[in-house]
Amino acid sequence: MKTMTCKQLGGACDLEFHANTFEEIAEMSKNHGMQMFLKRDEAHQEAMGEMQKLMQSPDGIKKWFENKRKEFNALPENN
Repeated sequence: MKTMTCKQLGGACDLEFHANTFEEIAEMSKNHGMQMFLKRDEAHQEAMGEMQKLMQSPDGIKKWFENKRKEFNALPENN
């Protein structure tokens, strides 16, 4: 199991996500983002705006996911 924070995944806070795969951690981050959006959390809304800019380009978001997957894979396993 590995740990990444909301900030490491492009978000706005230090909430930690723990998962065995990048896909699991990405889903947790997405769900957290949706919760923060519904709460109208300003910092998270700004972070989501940056992600939306990336999504304007298929290559941009693809490259972002590839880089985050590499970052996840390079992390040490939790003790």
